[in-house]
Formats: sequence, structure tokens, C-alpha cells
Amino acid sequence: MTSKQTAIGRPRGFDADEALERAVLVFWARGYEGASLDDLTGAMGITRTSMYRAFGNKEDLFRKVLERYTEGPASYFARALREPAARAVATAFLHGAVHASTQPGCPTGCLGVQGSLAAGDTGAQARDILAAWREEGTAHLRRRFAAAVDEGDLPPGADPALLARFLMTVGNGIAVQAAGGAARDDLLLVADMALRTWPPVGSAGR
Repeated sequence: MTSKQTAIGRPRGFDADEALERAVLVFWARGYEGASLDDLTGAMGITRTSMYRAFGNKEDLFRKVLERYTEGPASYFARALREPAARAVATAFLHGAVHASTQPGCPTGCLGVQGSLAAGDTGAQARDILAAWREEGTAHLRRRFAAAVDEGDLPPGADPALLARFLMTVGNGIAVQAAGGAARDDLLLVADMALRTWPPVGSAGR
């Protein structure tokens, strides 16, 4: 076997899942542009060459990080969509946003919101990726609330698109406030205040 073949077949020598988890924390804390390659590889415990081989370039790594974040800290969103009633969906979503944005031992705020709030040219791709990620979430909420209207769980005049945008706006604001140091208990009060405007159960009742 040649030395080249040996190099190709050699194990990476690091835990890719653990390295990706560490990259999540770096992007979460510093945003896309604020996270340098030295920051990332230092936290991941690998060289740039190993990063490129395992994860691709910085943008590729960021996409993988966002997937991991969605499956991990932001998994409250998928759970909220499975709640049986529209108000329960809204409650689980906003309370989930508060808890995810104020987790002990993690950066405050939301990776999907702060990852590229003030991105320049080099962060344009990340900005677009995150904008699409947030819009996808809004679309999921809209479809869920449209079904609730059909089922009588929301009144016939309820606007699913507006409700979805309302929740996403409040959720994003919660993340920004958390990043600024707002306390979890205070943000839960904000979430509950927002929920007081929720439409009543529709004609079918629950």
C-alpha cells in the first residue's frame, strides 16, 4: 500500500459529532462573520485541513451547524407543532424560545436570529441561509394554523399567516432580549403577555 493510500484510508482521529457540537457553540456565540477559522478549529480541536475534509468550507460547516442546532437546542419548534391545539402550539413555541435562548452553559439568544444580524459581504450567504431558515419556520406555523382553522380550533376569521408572523416576531424578539441579558423569568412573562392576544377557540370548541 502506498503512503497516499494509507493517508486516504486513515481514520480522521477525532470525533466529528463532538467537533460539530463545539462549532455550534462558536457560531452561536460569535455569529457567522465573528467566528474565525482559528476560533472554529481551535474549539473543534482540529486543523483547517481536517475541517475542510470533514465538513467542507466555512459556509458548508455553518449549514451543518444549523442542522445540528435545529435538531438540538431548537428542537422545541418541532415539538410545538405536534401540540393538539393551536394555543398549545403557540405556548410551546414561545416558552421553548425563552428556554432555548437562556440555557445555562450555552450562549444566550438564538443562533438562527443572531448568526448574521449585521453581516457584510462575506456573511451574505449565511444571512440568506438564516433568513430562509426563519421563513421555513414561519411557513410551518402558517400551515399548522390553517389546519386549526379548518378543524374549528381557531375562529373562521383567524389569519394563519398573520398568526405565524406574529409568533415568529415575538420569538425572535425574545432571542434578541435574551442575548442582551434579559432574565428567563422576565421573558416568560413577555411570552405570556403575547399569548393573551391569542384568538379564542373556534366554533367547534375543544
